[in-house]
Amino acid sequence: MKKLCICCSLSFTNQVLQIAKRLEELGFEVLLPNGVINRLIEKENFNPVRAKVETDSCHLHVDKIRESDAVLMCNFTKNGIEDYIGANSFAELFVAKYFDKSIYAFHSLPDQSYINEELESFNIKVINEKLEEIKV
Repeated sequence: MKKLCICCSLSFTNQVLQIAKRLEELGFEVLLPNGVINRLIEKENFNPVRAKVETDSCHLHVDKIRESDAVLMCNFTKNGIEDYIGANSFAELFVAKYFDKSIYAFHSLPDQSYINEELESFNIKVINEKLEEIKV
């Protein structure tokens, strides 16, 4: 079975769970961030820093990227930025590139001047919500 690791902001938990279900229907084994699996954003007094520490995302998600066949960046609008990719997600994309994984983006790449050149160099394929375009 093809393994696909999803990278995303925890703010996108509900959308990502729907995408994961669709991917499983297409025959993928989906590896999700632990914060999404545990729906941490929905917990009372959610603290993003504590969530990252508690889920050991720095290690566990890197392991998931390493064992995957490809990575899907699920990027949506956040804080007024269309197709947002946050610092943690960008770091995960860097890791995916380091491990020579194919990288897909659910939506167009954002216009975030401080990472535009790096994102372009990662050879990310934008699928515009067409999950069937993911080829592993």
